[in-house]
Amino acid sequence: MLGIRLIVGLGNPGRDYEATRHNAGFWWVDAVAATKSASFKAEKKFHGLAARLTIGSHEVWLLKPETFMNLSGRSVGALAGFYKITPEEILVVHDELDLPPGTVRLKKGGGHGGHNGLKDIIAQLGTPEFWRLRLGIGHPGDRSAVVNFVLNAPQRAEQALIDDAVDASLAGLPQLLSGDFSAAMLKLHTKPKPESI
Repeated sequence: MLGIRLIVGLGNPGRDYEATRHNAGFWWVDAVAATKSASFKAEKKFHGLAARLTIGSHEVWLLKPETFMNLSGRSVGALAGFYKITPEEILVVHDELDLPPGTVRLKKGGGHGGHNGLKDIIAQLGTPEFWRLRLGIGHPGDRSAVVNFVLNAPQRAEQALIDDAVDASLAGLPQLLSGDFSAAMLKLHTKPKPESI
């Protein structure tokens, strides 16, 4: 089975958006880069910030599109096309309204659920059949409040849950890179049991 060769974190560029819920994908790839002391470089031809890492015996690209969320596919399509990376070898990490903060879910394919970043990536790749890592941010409860909600920072307690989920989910990275997705799902979807006293 093909492993992941490109991990895309979705978000909006610039200081104004750094701490907003919509940038959860950026937080995840930043966390991966930090574990390997890797730094992102501006890559004009890929319309984003990219870093190339070696993890174990696997080489993987990390990408943060600088196109703003609604045009994320332009960046993903450019890097994937240049390095001949297939949709099945792409993992897109994004904020997920339908999951509570602290929850992480891995899935392949499906619709965009109104997420404009996913919508553009599906359009650019011509298929929804790429992997998604969904980071729960919760829902404001009212559809009309969604835009304002995703473009604001989480409350402190929510941020702590999201940060913990990001850190814990990095444990599934070796399986994602080797293509063992069922083992990755098991790791990502199982809550660690509290240690007995």
